[in-house]
Amino acid sequence: MPASPFDSEIYRHLLHDAEVGKLFSDSAEVRAMLLVEGALAKTQGKLGIIPEESGEFIHRASLELQIDPGGLATETGRSAVPVPALVQAFRKAMDAPEHAQFVHWGATSQDIMDTGLVLRLRQVLTILDARLVALIRALGLLAGRHAHLVMPARTWGQTATPTTFGAVVTSWGQPLLRHRLRLLELKPRLLQISLSGAAGTLSVIGDKGPELTEQLARALGLEKADGSWHSQRDTLAELSGWMTNLTCSLGKMGEDLLLLTHSQIGEVTLETGGGSSTMPQKSNPVLPSLLVTLSRHILALNGAMHGAVLHREQRDGAAWMLEWLNLPQICMCCARALSAAQEISPALRPNPDRMAAHLNDGTDQIYAESLSFSLSRVMPRPDAQKAVKELCRQAKLEAHPLRQLAKARWPELDLTAVFSPELQLGRAPENAENFARTAKTI
Repeated sequence: MPASPFDSEIYRHLLHDAEVGKLFSDSAEVRAMLLVEGALAKTQGKLGIIPEESGEFIHRASLELQIDPGGLATETGRSAVPVPALVQAFRKAMDAPEHAQFVHWGATSQDIMDTGLVLRLRQVLTILDARLVALIRALGLLAGRHAHLVMPARTWGQTATPTTFGAVVTSWGQPLLRHRLRLLELKPRLLQISLSGAAGTLSVIGDKGPELTEQLARALGLEKADGSWHSQRDTLAELSGWMTNLTCSLGKMGEDLLLLTHSQIGEVTLETGGGSSTMPQKSNPVLPSLLVTLSRHILALNGAMHGAVLHREQRDGAAWMLEWLNLPQICMCCARALSAAQEISPALRPNPDRMAAHLNDGTDQIYAESLSFSLSRVMPRPDAQKAVKELCRQAKLEAHPLRQLAKARWPELDLTAVFSPELQLGRAPENAENFARTAKTI
């Protein structure tokens, strides 16, 4: 197994995400940095900071020339950042010393790397947002279709009260709506250029610094930063937290499905499952398990990523390198979790017969809460709770249905509605239908 299983040839169909993975390749990083260098030179040429002809030449070369990432390795090993080697290789490949001398004018390595990263993160977020929207719509269809399909709700692993499968699906989908709103709020803070120079002051550009920053941001389709964020890493930590929250919401979906597809429960069937090397009957819930695994992994990565917020002074190599080790994997975790959830959603098949069987297990204990509240209309609430607890113990010991015991004890009361699951759903169907309608509009 490679050091990063996300890049394994063996595990690529389980863990790898092709769309996002290609944005974290060496070639993608080099290409993004060249785009920044080219846009910087062109903008500086227009402002007269460097000769305009040189700015145009450098910009054109940044789009046309190819730099071998492997050729940057030796110098990067010494300098810890690839930009010095990239600038040297770029100047050499241009074969035009009169123009090449103006490459990387006034910028520092972190400006080029961070802005190049933001360009790639913009593409990552576009991919994630499209998947998020598609998943919300798929879950909305599922919730609307099964808004009234009655099943047991469970708390602490125990049967609680009736709910609907549509309401369970809604519990997976509603957080995704909030995550999308958070993404829309996050993007303007994250997608900003970095152009601050050696110590965050951009002093070598002089009084044209603000105008250069604004025009470069416009050229790259990014936001203009208010100042240097070399050592202000809160937005990257915010991104990491957003991806972690989203992945863990999908992990909750996975946890529920691991229980609902359990052999002894079987209230949901997955049409896609994994096989066993020895047991022919097995159809393992691989994708729900993957959602849980990715959630647990991203939680650990997120802790490290937030540790990288602790940047010393104006720039900090140690904290910066910590980001490099964690952010790509965080993006891969989130992307793969979304694609796995997209695969799961159309493959879910609820089993109404199993749901009905667990509603009516022979003791009617799922209606105990409803019975206690119904009795509270004719007796004090504490007395009602005590009486129902006693009947529940009797129902378990004697294997008698709670409804029969209640009818025998209070024959004067009409308790038909208490033991009708369709009348004990509360707002479950309404919540599912509301989510289904909202999901259609995003």
